[in-house]
Amino acid sequence: MSHPRHLTLQSSETTSVSSSSSSPERAVYDDTDFFTTQRNDSQSSLGVASLRDMTMSSSIELEHRISPVSRLPPELLISCFSKLSSSMDLRSCMLVSKTWSRNAVDLLWHRPLCNSWEHLANVVQSIRKQDSYFPYFALVKRLNLSNLSDQISDGTVQPFMCCKRIERLTLTGCTGLTDHGVVSIVNGSNSLLALDITGLKAVTDHTLGAVAENCPRLQGLNITDCSKVTDESLIAVAHSCRHLKRLKLNGCTLITDESVTSVARHCPAMLEIDLHSCRLITDESITSLISRGRQLRELRIAHCSLITDNAFLELPKHLAFDSLRILDLTACHQLHDEAVEKIIETSPRLRNLVLAKCKDITDKSVLAITRLGKNLHYIHLGHCAQINDAAVMQLVKMCNRIRYIDLACCHRLTDASVMQLATLPKLRRIGLVKCQAITDRSIMALAKINNDINVKPVTHSLLERVHLSYCVHLTLQGIHALLNRCPKLTHLSLTGIQGFFMREDLTAFCREAPQEFTDHQRNMFCVFSGPKINQLRDYLNEDPASIYDTEGTMYDDREAEDGETDQQVTGMMHATGLGGVDDEDMNDEDEAGEGSQDGDR
Repeated sequence: MSHPRHLTLQSSETTSVSSSSSSPERAVYDDTDFFTTQRNDSQSSLGVASLRDMTMSSSIELEHRISPVSRLPPELLISCFSKLSSSMDLRSCMLVSKTWSRNAVDLLWHRPLCNSWEHLANVVQSIRKQDSYFPYFALVKRLNLSNLSDQISDGTVQPFMCCKRIERLTLTGCTGLTDHGVVSIVNGSNSLLALDITGLKAVTDHTLGAVAENCPRLQGLNITDCSKVTDESLIAVAHSCRHLKRLKLNGCTLITDESVTSVARHCPAMLEIDLHSCRLITDESITSLISRGRQLRELRIAHCSLITDNAFLELPKHLAFDSLRILDLTACHQLHDEAVEKIIETSPRLRNLVLAKCKDITDKSVLAITRLGKNLHYIHLGHCAQINDAAVMQLVKMCNRIRYIDLACCHRLTDASVMQLATLPKLRRIGLVKCQAITDRSIMALAKINNDINVKPVTHSLLERVHLSYCVHLTLQGIHALLNRCPKLTHLSLTGIQGFFMREDLTAFCREAPQEFTDHQRNMFCVFSGPKINQLRDYLNEDPASIYDTEGTMYDDREAEDGETDQQVTGMMHATGLGGVDDEDMNDEDEAGEGSQDGDR
């Protein structure tokens, strides 16, 4: 009985070594790649060494009734088992024979299911067993307790102290944990590749000190909102964990340039770093990260208000940072056109660029961005109120692969811009919140509707998400046309548009307003998503004539009335407390990370 156990442990060690060369941020299907090992897999696998060793005479085979499937080498068995998505199916395979059991156990136990208290109790019971056939505690490679976040405490994780081969540890939102609980798992975990302790506000430098001492192979660290962490422990991590590739420090308000520059110096393999709301970070950190991180792909410094143009103007001359794909500069208020021009010059392959709330950005920056050409997929210029139609139209002509664009609160834009944007062949998502000059002409363009009988009809629009809140000149007829021409639409925001939020028959299809909204905000809230989109479309298609006045015109160009409407909506937003908020900020959280996840995303 001891021989199979020895083989299992040997395989686990091989697994640990092979997985160290890969990034901790893998796709789901990468979970099964641990069974593809060295050049001669048969020498390092579980079970019998090779197919030749399993060959038997016909008489012996008949005597022992060895089926053909039992003669398969372990590599093929594991490959077949890896196609099973159900843990119950894998468990059934383990009960077939000892050979099957040895080759299925790793797949079943490398990521034990802990999504309920019952499942967690079963896992704990198994790893604590002294006389089990397999050493289950040594087979656990990935441990995720985030689904039980509100029930996890230091006592809950104590049984996992014996699991010293964990490679990925996810404790997101387990707010009951302190340094004592996290450190008990981290101590001795030399195989740890990724650690996520997002939201553990009780965690201090003591935990990161333990990480620095025990986890030299660490590649991914997420300490978002661990607000007690300081430079001292992060510097220790930078010195000890030199294979670090992904680092998230969102909301770590005590972090300064001292620790960030240390990361830049000692972690040359860095791919992604997020410094969202690290308000003590200055230009020195950003210049150091970009100039030293030649492999850096994502840099997020949203709401780092001390960042100025010099962070980019001081970059080494005549160097291009071709790896940089995603740059988020949201609310870096001190940035100007000169910085944007330098960014485009040094990072010519940027794919996602976020300049939301950089209020000093002008057309000059947009024209510089056009040099990105086909590389640009995602651009956020919300609240860049100095941008005009000419710049946006040039952007569309030069960057025709844009999939997402947000121009919220760019009040100088008119139908001319939107009609040009509608020509983008890959456009999926568009934000036009508070672009109050646009009319139904823009909506008809987005819906791919052309009234010219000499023009060949186009296919349906590919739009998935459209944000039109406070575009006060839009009519029900225009929105109805948009719904019918956008079969892939999954989100439509129309907050503040009188033709909708004042009609109970239409708001019946809205999703619920966020709980923190006031009564006034709830009354104006008008956002449709998911199945509600189809329900609204069907309702409008039942009897359009009875739903809206068909004698009204879609295009009301009377300037006097435009002025009146502008005053009305401005007063309406101030009265409800929404004057400074667009629907992008209203519990629409998926927009912020869209560009990093789009595969191309």
